[in-house]
Amino acid sequence: MSEDNFKSGFISIIGRPNVGKSTFMNKVLGQKIAIMSDKPQTTRNKVQGVYTTEDTQMIFIDTPGIHKPKHHLGEHMMKVARNTLKETEVILFIINAAEEIGRGDEYIIDMLKNTRTPIILVLNKIDLVHPDDLLKQIDVYKDKLEFSDVVPISALQGNNVETLLEVIGNYLPEGPMYYPKDRVTDHPEHFIVSELIREKALHLTSQEIPHAIGVEVEKMKADKGDKIHVQAVIYVERDSQKGMVIGKGGKMLKEIGKLARTDIENLLGNKVYLELWVKVQKDWRNKSNFIRSLGYKDDEY
Repeated sequence: MSEDNFKSGFISIIGRPNVGKSTFMNKVLGQKIAIMSDKPQTTRNKVQGVYTTEDTQMIFIDTPGIHKPKHHLGEHMMKVARNTLKETEVILFIINAAEEIGRGDEYIIDMLKNTRTPIILVLNKIDLVHPDDLLKQIDVYKDKLEFSDVVPISALQGNNVETLLEVIGNYLPEGPMYYPKDRVTDHPEHFIVSELIREKALHLTSQEIPHAIGVEVEKMKADKGDKIHVQAVIYVERDSQKGMVIGKGGKMLKEIGKLARTDIENLLGNKVYLELWVKVQKDWRNKSNFIRSLGYKDDEY
């Protein structure tokens, strides 16, 4: 394929929390770069994933789930999501096909009404839905907004994902290869590692803690034997949360470390020695400077 026919572009992934945006991007890339959790508002920053074939490069931007912000961090998340819509060639509006349209979906539809960017409605989790109900869902959304295309998928099982990629390719212009063909993300490894640790903490801790958890990788260095030494701090907002994250006899923290280490080793392709600490940073989600220190970029704030 000649360079003149190479197509490339940026694709926004937008939707309510927990509709499967990160699952979709990880499935496309064949590698975990966006964390997944059954708790909403898992993605806090925009995570760019790069998918390259012989004639196409798609840069996917996984945005935070749309929600009503309650603190500076939440406001940052929503600003990231809105700004992303202005800088892409295609918008994927992902919904949970197994749920009826909700206020969050309506809010996103209102956001999208003034955009001229092609919008593809992606109905995820079709493995949980009867075909007749799926058609009804499509009709409901088509009455609300004119979509460029509609594609049902199961991101978890991979059903119809290849079809969606083909549809996206139809809307991409001829353009350059923005990233080397073996690159899968534009985020530094430190950031991805911190997100993998946060994912495990989200998964294992109780409902009241997750949104108060932030992770900072302080050190990541290979030793002489090629084992990578990672030192990271898990931040919480209250002393009581610190106790819960550490657990009785350090049991919870050890489990977080054990699960995170497996994913980090898969990411880096090396054995990893992971050290974790838990510190209290009171009300950190309302402290702009601290939010930046955790890797949330100034230009997105």
